[in-house]
Amino acid sequence: MRSPIIEKHRSDDKYRPAGGVTSGRGFIIDWQDGPLAVDGVRREPNGAFVEDIVAAVIGRIEFYEASEFANGYNRCALASLREAAAVLDRRTKDREARGVEGTHQQ
Repeated sequence: MRSPIIEKHRSDDKYRPAGGVTSGRGFIIDWQDGPLAVDGVRREPNGAFVEDIVAAVIGRIEFYEASEFANGYNRCALASLREAAAVLDRRTKDREARGVEGTHQQ
């Protein structure tokens, strides 16, 4: 049975994602708040990125797969999560190539 998930997502004054917190039994995620580049200067991240959380979930399911709990459901979930990670990576590379990664520009 899934435990309840509490999501408090914030937006800036232009309704763009601006951090927030997602929590549930055993975890709290403090999301990245704002762009990584301000006035052309890159700054340190201040929260989690979706890509990092997907990678953590992949790692946990891979751990299951290396145990007596390996099964087809885990393999299917891993395939979907790896595809999601690849799509998010392609998005980042596209944004880098266009020089807009780390900003609010589309």
